[in-house]
Amino acid sequence: MNIWTTFRILERSVQDNWNDRSMMSSGNVMSGKPQFDDDAVINAAMDVFWRHGYSASSIDQLTTAMGLSRSSMYKRFQDKDGLFQEVLSTYVERVVRRMSAVRGDTKRQQLEALMHEFLPRGGKTVRPAGCMLARSCAEMVDLPLAGQSVARQGLTRQRAIIGEILREAVESGELAATDIEGLAWHYLGVLQAIMNLPQAGATVGELRRVVELAMTAWPLLPVAAPRRAV
Repeated sequence: MNIWTTFRILERSVQDNWNDRSMMSSGNVMSGKPQFDDDAVINAAMDVFWRHGYSASSIDQLTTAMGLSRSSMYKRFQDKDGLFQEVLSTYVERVVRRMSAVRGDTKRQQLEALMHEFLPRGGKTVRPAGCMLARSCAEMVDLPLAGQSVARQGLTRQRAIIGEILREAVESGELAATDIEGLAWHYLGVLQAIMNLPQAGATVGELRRVVELAMTAWPLLPVAAPRRAV
């Protein structure tokens, strides 16, 4: 190894440390190893994947957004696939937690409120448009195997929450016994439409109408026939 090669290695090491410095706090150095703000790093990577998708997101875009050098990114996440898997898992957890927190006086009201929860909010938002999970499913064939698994599990968990609402409605006598699995897929499709159709120009008012129409699929209990006088 000549002196110029050694100099380039040292120069690269200094640059890596400099690039990482913005992600370190004064107290986040343990055993000489930098400790990054994982939430900030994952949120930055999520923004890139969410806007551009897995395939179109380059390592340069990701490292620039995260404020990390390539070497630090590889040390923490191993590779782009590992980073995507963790980012998508984080996104799924946030959406599932948000869905699970919705309540209503009745199960029907709870399901309707769940749909309304994901309607576009007034004012500008910093988050990308649409659903990152839906975008990931759209490019499923290009995702790494681990990413495919996270995407499928994410949809399964969303459908399970809806299915549980429907099953509890049947058990309480609020909903007529019906095809719960088919109805859960129906409402999951409506939820995905609510999250993604704004990109195609759907207004909040139009999406509220979509929810209103979707709730007509809720099977009504049969009306008891009046008793005839003996």
